[in-house]
Amino acid sequence: MKNQSWRKFLRGATFQRDIEEIRDLAMRYIKEETIQPVKDIGRFAAYGALGSLFVGFGTTLLLLAALRFLQEQFKVLDGTLSWLPYVIVAVLACGVIAFTLWRIVSGAAKRRLKVTK
Repeated sequence: MKNQSWRKFLRGATFQRDIEEIRDLAMRYIKEETIQPVKDIGRFAAYGALGSLFVGFGTTLLLLAALRFLQEQFKVLDGTLSWLPYVIVAVLACGVIAFTLWRIVSGAAKRRLKVTK
């Protein structure tokens, strides 16, 4: 009688059904663990690229505004000194680039490395 109790679970179980269950399980695992993370990374990269374009465009407009401000507010920079606002804005742009590179290099990845060591 004891042998009969576990056999009722195997009733209707076929090798074909077991193979299908394993295949379904494998497909769900592949979709969950590989395809979805790739989609998430792609979305993250797309938003990051779009944000970078917007920040770059905004920085360019701010640098152009600084140039126009220097040209309009300081009339002493007319004539032979008209090149000076361009140099000032170019130095300012180099400063913005240097600051950006410094923040990238000393970012979160570097801080994580210090924690794990």
